[in-house]
Amino acid sequence: MKTVMVRYKVKPESAADNEALIKQVFVQIARDKPAGMRYQVFKQADGVSFVHVSAFDNAAGNPLTQLEAFKAFIAGIKERCVEQPVTVELQQVGRYDHLA
Repeated sequence: MKTVMVRYKVKPESAADNEALIKQVFVQIARDKPAGMRYQVFKQADGVSFVHVSAFDNAAGNPLTQLEAFKAFIAGIKERCVEQPVTVELQQVGRYDHLA
């Protein structure tokens, strides 16, 4: 499984639009239920910095990039940003999942 993190900062006046576009991606994910991926998005306390973490089966590629809502999200990302997206590949060292 391949995991990537993307971080960026949007203009204050673009934060609400950016968040709305992200929510539309999650609407499509909930509807289409693409297999072989995990996706999370975080907004930092400043309200304008975002971090996306996507994990997917490397052999199949990232299903996220095929979603129409994600294509709409990335279409205007450069215009919304004051700090452009930086993508970093992550390698898992450990994991613990117990939320109950």
